[in-house]
Amino acid sequence: MRDLMRKNFYITTPIYYPSGKPHMGHAYSSIVADIFARFKRIEGYNVLFLTGTDEHGQKIQKEAEKNNKDPKIFCDEISETFRSLTKTLNLTNSDFIRTSETRHFKSVNEIWNRLINSGDIYLDKYSGWYSVSDEAYYDVDEIEEKNGKKLSKISGSTVEWVEEESYFFKLSAFQNKLLDHYKKNPDFILPTSRRNEVISFVQKGLKDLSISRTSFSWGIPVPGNKKHVIYVWLDALTNYLSAVNFPNTNDDKYKSFWPADVHIIGKDILRFHAIYWPAFLFAANLPLPKRVFGHGWILSDDKKMSKSLGNILDPIEVIKDYGIDQLRYYLIKEVSLGNDGSISMGNLEKCINNDLANNYGNLCQRVFSFIKKNCNNKIPQKDKLKDTDVKIITNIKDNIPKLIEYINKQNLNEYIRTVVNFSFEANKYFNDSEPWHYKTKDPSRMHAILYTIVEQIKNISILLNPIIPIATKKVLNSINISDKDILIDNIKKNNALDCSSELKSLEILFKKIENDN
Repeated sequence: MRDLMRKNFYITTPIYYPSGKPHMGHAYSSIVADIFARFKRIEGYNVLFLTGTDEHGQKIQKEAEKNNKDPKIFCDEISETFRSLTKTLNLTNSDFIRTSETRHFKSVNEIWNRLINSGDIYLDKYSGWYSVSDEAYYDVDEIEEKNGKKLSKISGSTVEWVEEESYFFKLSAFQNKLLDHYKKNPDFILPTSRRNEVISFVQKGLKDLSISRTSFSWGIPVPGNKKHVIYVWLDALTNYLSAVNFPNTNDDKYKSFWPADVHIIGKDILRFHAIYWPAFLFAANLPLPKRVFGHGWILSDDKKMSKSLGNILDPIEVIKDYGIDQLRYYLIKEVSLGNDGSISMGNLEKCINNDLANNYGNLCQRVFSFIKKNCNNKIPQKDKLKDTDVKIITNIKDNIPKLIEYINKQNLNEYIRTVVNFSFEANKYFNDSEPWHYKTKDPSRMHAILYTIVEQIKNISILLNPIIPIATKKVLNSINISDKDILIDNIKKNNALDCSSELKSLEILFKKIENDN
């Protein structure tokens, strides 16, 4: 097992299929992963955060042909859209991988050769139902007929009957090994509902998996048999290894970061990550990732987003209208991670007004304005604190272990609920303490209150920083805390505030959204 004292952390998003423009589901997966990555950094970890694009397969080849473009040129253009999205979403990914890169080809070839050498690949004929859209094979009981078309019950995508020569992976041989791994590692698949789904599926019996195709050419050729290309999921899943310089298992990056700590994925690709991927790794004699977390779908007003319904929310448009911090906060606050979540622009506006503008933003503005007016724009020196002052400061410090545990278990909703409560409590403390009443009759009491509330703002801002990094950096920089000092350790410290320097000016963080109706 990796030495945890090295404090390395490796997190991944799914690599996105660039056959169309990014949508809110892509944004959600990426933002969730980014929040975990940012938190682990301020906790003091060396973080590898990977995202990228999955560029091979029949679907891409067909889209490229439809657009009269070479598949590689088509992928170059679409992949760049997803790379640009990382900037729009304010992600802190350390790497952006493309499955059309040379480093990835090397990794996939090595995995293939390992599976050949282990005796887990054989050549046969494939016949069955296949979805080009999902790049997935489905059993008969997973197919239904509607309006004369055969569809996958799972995704709703059209399936077609395919018969061709294919290499197969002996997935059936790993059924018991997988079940044993799930039993010994109950947190390998989260949330529990997803784990139960996977176990139920595996217990029904696993069939060997077709892992090559001959009906198209856009993919990584099978070593020694160029007529076949490697099935897109064996190809795509290997990206997580390609990014740590596999097959060089002596490389520092590989030794520091593999196995991955958590793969963040949507529930629709759970089977590939929680069954196929660990089976491939077992066969290749490689360590398994520590966790696969399958989140739910993002719904638009309680309906799954689809082109036919015309209810697809474009994250780029939402960000233009409302702001990236606002979207990040709303998605994490309102969507229960692991479950499907319905979002609407009306609820987004309420969330911005109530939580961001009225609560956190207003608290910062009021306090800093008061200090500017009454304390020469400097945080007062810590004077004698009352029990009420000490209690509110120590409450956050005492809760740090619990907050770290929430993050480590991907319990983002409890994390943000707890931090938002700290913010409401800070507002209440400021109102109830009434520092304005002590300006002349007891300045030292006013100073103690102001020191306490700025300490709270500092600590809340550090905890909110992974979620709303732009606004919190403005707040922390205004009290002379540099970016490099935005750390969990800075919450634990005493006397971490600079009382000698003037506060920097702070603009309005979140504008309230006024509706005409």
